[in-house]
Amino acid sequence: MDIDLIELAVPVLAKGLLVTITLTVVSVAIGFNLGLGLALMRLSENRYVAGAAKYYSMLFRGTPLLVQLFLFYYGLGQLSFIKHNALAWWIVSDGTRCAAMSLALNTAAYTSEILRGGLISIPAGLKEAAKAGGMSAWLRFRRIEFPLAIRQALPAYGNELVLVIKGTSLASTITVLEITGYAKRLMSQTFAIFEIFAIAGAIYLIVNLTLITFVRILERRLMRHEGR
Repeated sequence: MDIDLIELAVPVLAKGLLVTITLTVVSVAIGFNLGLGLALMRLSENRYVAGAAKYYSMLFRGTPLLVQLFLFYYGLGQLSFIKHNALAWWIVSDGTRCAAMSLALNTAAYTSEILRGGLISIPAGLKEAAKAGGMSAWLRFRRIEFPLAIRQALPAYGNELVLVIKGTSLASTITVLEITGYAKRLMSQTFAIFEIFAIAGAIYLIVNLTLITFVRILERRLMRHEGR
C-alpha cells in the first residue's frame, strides 16, 4: 500500500472517526434510556402499555435501519406538522441529528429486549425478600433489580453497541461525513477503492475491538464475586 496514500487518508478518516464516535455516544445515551423505559413497559401488567412497547420493538427491529434513515431524513421533512414544530424540524433538517435520532430509536428497540431478558432472569424470591424487607418499588429496582439485570444483559448489550458503531456507516447515505462518508469522498478523489476502504475498515475494527475489550473487562468486574 502506498505510504503517501496512507498519510493522505488517515487524517481525513480521523475527522470522520470523531463524527462516528459522536453519533454512537448520542444514540446509545438516548437509546439506552428509552430502551430501559420500553423494557419496563413490556413488563407492565397493563396490556395497553405492554402492547405499545411490544409493537414499537416489532416495528424498529422488523425494518432495515437504512429504510428508517431514509424515512426520517427524506420523508418526515415533507410532513407539514413536522415543518411547523421547531424541535422536530431542527432534528430532521440536519443529517447528523437525523442519523443520531434514527440510530437511537433503532437501538432502543433492541436494548429493550436485551434489558427485558435481564429483568426477567431475576429470581422472584429475591424480589419478594426485598419487598418483605420494606423496600419501595423504586428502591428495589435501583439497588437489586437493575444491577442484576445489567450483569445478565451486558454480553448481549456489548454486541448491540458494536452493531450501533457499524450502523453509523449508513449515515453516509444521508450526507453525513463520518468514516464511510469521508472514505467515499477520498475514493472519488484518488480512485484507490481497495486501499481507502481497507484503511476505513481497519479503523472500524480497532474501535470495535477496543469496545469489546472494555465490555469484557467490565463484565469480569461485575462477575468477579461469582468466580468467573
